[in-house]
Amino acid sequence: MDSLDGISSVLRNFLSYPMIDTENIDITIGTLITIIIVLILVSVLLKLINKFVTKKLPLEDKNKFVSIFNFLRYLLYILVVITVLHSSGVNLTVLLTASAALFVGLGFALQYLFQDIISGIMMILDQSLHVGDIIEVDGKVGRVFEIRLRTTRALTRDDKVVVIPNHIFLTDSIYNYTQNHKTTREYVRVGVAYGSDVKLVSKILEEVVKHQPGVLKNPKPFVIFEDFGDSALMFTINFYINDSFGDPKIKSAIRFSIDEKFRANNISIPFPQRDVHIYQH
Repeated sequence: MDSLDGISSVLRNFLSYPMIDTENIDITIGTLITIIIVLILVSVLLKLINKFVTKKLPLEDKNKFVSIFNFLRYLLYILVVITVLHSSGVNLTVLLTASAALFVGLGFALQYLFQDIISGIMMILDQSLHVGDIIEVDGKVGRVFEIRLRTTRALTRDDKVVVIPNHIFLTDSIYNYTQNHKTTREYVRVGVAYGSDVKLVSKILEEVVKHQPGVLKNPKPFVIFEDFGDSALMFTINFYINDSFGDPKIKSAIRFSIDEKFRANNISIPFPQRDVHIYQH
């Protein structure tokens, strides 16, 4: 019994050995070991929850939840450390007061960071954006290839990567071309000279898109006589495609064909003209 009491006494003395011992802060080896053990338990618990939640999810959604659990892990680590220190008798008020200016600075610096993280979590949970979606942000069209907790990455049509802070998706209006389906309606606008045969113009436009690779047969393309412009009769040929990302190439090919057909049928595409009247006094 004496030996057990001796070991117990040594152990108590070891755990109560002060690592930091000031008037307001008293951190012992026991406190440090408690923090480490609790952090390990929290980490194991989160891994088990992560496995249970993502067990039947597809790989893409699993990767999204990894980001959420990483954020929760760091948040819980901070809460665990604060709780253990408080329960061990550490006066956290002094620490918080001494670090008030630092916390204010960090608060301003981390404002957008947490805004992005919360936005990322909401995007992942409500499935408002997926890898492979075609989006338009600030006039740039890109295909999403990675969704992270803080940022989303998309590849633009000129093979450049645009990094988008996640809060943009909640605060701004974003065009998602493929949110509901891959089919989108596009158009090419063209003006013809006054006096042109508008029936022939409509027929040529329909024939051009009918034979254009990449344009869907159904829904059928259609022509709209838009307006009587200042210098031309304005038409749009509307058509449907499955590849919004390759949209500029398809439109370019259609314009080449329109120009060729118009030349063959003596239909001119006018340029803006102005009459200048000179008055002599």
